[in-house]
Amino acid sequence: APRKRRHINLPGGETSPMWSTGKLYSDRADFLTGVQYRLLAENLDSVSGELMPQSHGRLDETVEYIVELEDSRQIRCSLRKNVNRPVAGLPPRFVYRFIGS
Repeated sequence: APRKRRHINLPGGETSPMWSTGKLYSDRADFLTGVQYRLLAENLDSVSGELMPQSHGRLDETVEYIVELEDSRQIRCSLRKNVNRPVAGLPPRFVYRFIGS
């Protein structure tokens, strides 16, 4: 059964609706980290959205990744850092915009 989408508490106390849980892989299908994601647009040829890695640190924006969605679809995509959400005393968390197919 698919998991329910849920609100998550982002660093800094902000709450965003409709985030789901997925996985991030390298372009060679090596598992990198779990992610929280939300889809912003979806059509027959492309998907765009935002994701927040569960591990701290920065991702390389010059390579392609694979995002596995909750429904097991895999999106080959590129990432672009959208927002740095710093929280006092914790390493920075980054939100990335992804566009892929």
